[in-house]
Amino acid sequence: MSRTGLWDSHAHLDSDYFTDDREELIAKLQEDLDGIVNPGCDGPTSAFAVELAEKYDFIYAAVGYHPEELKGIPADYLDQLAAWAVHPKVVAIGEIGLDYYWKENEPKEVQRRIFLEQIDLAKQFDLPIIIHDRDAHGDMLELFQKEVQGVQAVFHCFSGSLEMAKELAKRGYYFGFGGTSTYKNNQKTREVMQYVPKELLLFETDSPYLSPVPFRGKRNNPGYVEYTARHAAELLGMDFAELAALTAANTKRLFKKIK
Repeated sequence: MSRTGLWDSHAHLDSDYFTDDREELIAKLQEDLDGIVNPGCDGPTSAFAVELAEKYDFIYAAVGYHPEELKGIPADYLDQLAAWAVHPKVVAIGEIGLDYYWKENEPKEVQRRIFLEQIDLAKQFDLPIIIHDRDAHGDMLELFQKEVQGVQAVFHCFSGSLEMAKELAKRGYYFGFGGTSTYKNNQKTREVMQYVPKELLLFETDSPYLSPVPFRGKRNNPGYVEYTARHAAELLGMDFAELAALTAANTKRLFKKIK
């Protein structure tokens, strides 16, 4: 593939799944993509995300504590995140949110408290947030309808209903779409993609997870964002290059520190 002008707005290049070939893969990605945003999920992965962003011009970091990673969270975790938030290559607080799928996660009230604390931190540093929302759509929507204001956000790998998308779009929040939008049995996500205003649309991979067709079941990588984008261009009746340029501009508008 040649350079596409695409951004992968959400990839975990810090993952152990990339240990064996990370450097070689990044060298290839640098030829194909304009940029990648790598969110952390806890202290160590956030630190690694910052290290990668410092090493490669086209990679940017986000820092935060994922709802699956809250057990044993340091008492001073907000100070830790604040120290990273001023870094010129840290463009967001994330991946943060709510996850009710895994029963071993911390209780809902703990998840909610830490989520809101990280949102407040993002507001202090004028950073957007990257949201994880799994099986928590009702509580998440209620938070953004009633409590959360003054922060920009992307709902990563959006899996909510069309009705939820309409409420969020009215408030100007962004939507991340990845490999799941190419799955035959996921018409709901495609309906949301067709509805979402184009200026709120981002593409992502969530590498190493959720590979698009035709790589489903194999390790995902940021280069596969092109397959999602080409599938979306066909769905939306748009020229691929035009859609790539539009979503790249959206990514830079949301993550204002990207140069």
